[in-house]
Amino acid sequence: MTSPLAESGINWRKIRLHFPVTEKVAYLNTAAAGPLSRPVMETGSEYYRQMMADGDLHWNEWLARREEVRRSVAQFINADPDEIGLTTNTSSGMNLIVDALQGRGEVISCDLEFPVSTIPWMHRGTPVHLVRNVAGEVVPSDIRRAMTPKTGIISLSHVQYSNGVRSDLAQLGLEKGNHAFVVNASQSAGVFEIDVKRMQIDALCATGHKWMLSGYGSGFVYISRALLGETKPRAIGWLSVDDPYGDRNSEVNLRKDAAARSELGCPHFAGIFALGASVDFMTGIGMRNIQKRALSMNRILTDRLVEAGFRVLSPLGNENSRSAETLVAFENPAQVVTKLAERSVIVTEKPEGIRVATDFFNNEQDIERLIEGLSKIRDG
Repeated sequence: MTSPLAESGINWRKIRLHFPVTEKVAYLNTAAAGPLSRPVMETGSEYYRQMMADGDLHWNEWLARREEVRRSVAQFINADPDEIGLTTNTSSGMNLIVDALQGRGEVISCDLEFPVSTIPWMHRGTPVHLVRNVAGEVVPSDIRRAMTPKTGIISLSHVQYSNGVRSDLAQLGLEKGNHAFVVNASQSAGVFEIDVKRMQIDALCATGHKWMLSGYGSGFVYISRALLGETKPRAIGWLSVDDPYGDRNSEVNLRKDAAARSELGCPHFAGIFALGASVDFMTGIGMRNIQKRALSMNRILTDRLVEAGFRVLSPLGNENSRSAETLVAFENPAQVVTKLAERSVIVTEKPEGIRVATDFFNNEQDIERLIEGLSKIRDG
């Protein structure tokens, strides 16, 4: 019988070789921070080598490469390049979105959310209403019932960091009505296909250091052209204008590529180039293949956990809400994470237990090492 992981015809073993971390440990921790592949590391390092050897000689070349990355990121989520801003993390992107939607009404979110999806709105004085989960899930109908005449914005994560439940973005987009639909994609961009047009997403942000596999200090924000046309950025810098080298102090003519207007000051080139290299790497594999691989690995993981007698807290009843991360119950998570690390198995500590992430570079041997380690810890 053919393994479900081999059905795509992709040589996953060869792809795994691009990630040196896999030579030392069973790295099941992408939901916290993803490792770099060799191509991404080399791209970031090349920028620093150029800066070391030549100083600022390559400035214009770097600016041109930044625009190439913008185009690649736009294609990655089916946006237009002028709708993409290159950021340093999720928080910077979310605050740009909050700027763009200031005064649009109250926010609906949920009680499973990572705070970056909620507290920037609250900080600006916008009321945020949290829909309570039912058995670990919040479905589109729950969001629809929470809408009131005061509601203007829906702000949700595609995949919840807390228990890994995945929202149906396409259905939420269909049911959003005239509300602005904002997505925190930090736990999904790079592992799940995202199509902002088909899903009717108005704004989206993501960090690069998790599933995008491009390291800390990288990320992106998408703000739809329609939304950008209704607003102007709260903060700008010298590169936000059409002719930055004109050095004009008497007028402000903002860049036409609207999302880029909010990129303040000199670019964070290393993070931008690393993000671009990772997008190119994953595009070469195919996001549909990556998503299928990660989900197949996650099914193997949860099956083995249940077989071994461990309690999975992530909802498993609906395959459409499965993600590539799983919460497993333990009374002493810190101790479990430490003992697993001693066995070269890397996972994340959570209040309820441990979180295990299955990315496309993982394999069945990683999962077996985890199960063996957990069993030995449990059995003393």
